[in-house]
Amino acid sequence: MRPLPRDVNRSHRRKGDRREAILDAAEALFSRHGYDGVTLRAIARRAGVDVALANYHFGPKRDLFDAVLMRRAEILNAWRSEALDAAIAQAAPAAPEIEAIIRAYLRPMLTGDHVSDEGWKNYFALIAYVNNSPEWGGQLMTQFFDPLIERFIEALRLSIPEAEPGDLYWAYHCLSGALTLAFAQTGRIDHLSKGVCRSDDLESAYEHIARFVTAGFEEIRQKAEARRVAS
Repeated sequence: MRPLPRDVNRSHRRKGDRREAILDAAEALFSRHGYDGVTLRAIARRAGVDVALANYHFGPKRDLFDAVLMRRAEILNAWRSEALDAAIAQAAPAAPEIEAIIRAYLRPMLTGDHVSDEGWKNYFALIAYVNNSPEWGGQLMTQFFDPLIERFIEALRLSIPEAEPGDLYWAYHCLSGALTLAFAQTGRIDHLSKGVCRSDDLESAYEHIARFVTAGFEEIRQKAEARRVAS
């Protein structure tokens, strides 16, 4: 395919840069002030563009909000899907170990160079806000994350085939809550522990949550096995 003229390429880059600047600005403001506390005008001002350009690229504020969530959700979902595929392949033909599944779920979100990036910090704070909101949590988390989450729950069913469905979903609920609080980085654990633990130490959060949640799922396995023996 014939390359675009240099000035057209430059124009396309400028448009792409402005679009990303709008997304970055929206992400930062939504993460700090929530959906209702942010206007398109404030987003445009932070991005250094005219509000008409934000409308042109994304339409109303709700569509921009969705675009912010989708941008990194696609990346996270791809990372976690790859991690789960690797855990399943490594264990084949047996079912993957519970801890391998839990670590595949958590590792891409709590470890790596990206977790110290300001944009990812804003996104994680935004996900914590959405996941804890009665207005947004069910709808948006379902839209952006549930298909992949169901894959992880199915993998856990393979590892604990006789588990009660309710046990699995409540255990996942605990996992999601711990992850959401880690994402939020509120500083609460810093105060409670008098500095022994830091909310911005996501590597430590990853290890502690992974071990704690694995133990919870292992208890479900033991409960299912005891029920099977008793019957």
